[in-house]
Amino acid sequence: MFKFSNIEKMTREERYKLMINFVTSQMSSENDILANLSNISAIIYVMIDDINWSGFYLKRGDELVLGPFQGKPACNRIKIGHGVCGTAAKLRKIQRVENVEEFPGHIACDCESKSEIVIPIIKNDELYGVLDIDSPFLKRFLDLEEKYLVKLVDKLVEYMK
Repeated sequence: MFKFSNIEKMTREERYKLMINFVTSQMSSENDILANLSNISAIIYVMIDDINWSGFYLKRGDELVLGPFQGKPACNRIKIGHGVCGTAAKLRKIQRVENVEEFPGHIACDCESKSEIVIPIIKNDELYGVLDIDSPFLKRFLDLEEKYLVKLVDKLVEYMK
């Protein structure tokens, strides 16, 4: 379905542009949200280097419940307002954390994670969940990653039913 050959020769931006194309292709050819989120988490995991977790937490009542992901097992539930994901959900604002150990109330699902970016997924003013990506490196996520991950979430929202 997706050709991941030669990606190691691409610049980060070239990889991220291709990632958006893969996500668009996935979303335009499949209506099931679970299938889409599963493949999108895998696409992210392959296309973004120096990460150790990519996936989704979905809003269920007053908490976020683990959705499709790639990486080590993760926390099953996160209360809205707790940790990086819960804060992103509560504030409906991107959280880009250079050092998770300095984030008040950080929830350590994987002690190897050092930095994190979380993008809220909002459609029609309703919080659907969050996209969460972790890295074992400090200060891993820059403006470039944020720019393309916002595009990715925008594409996801565009195709969500």
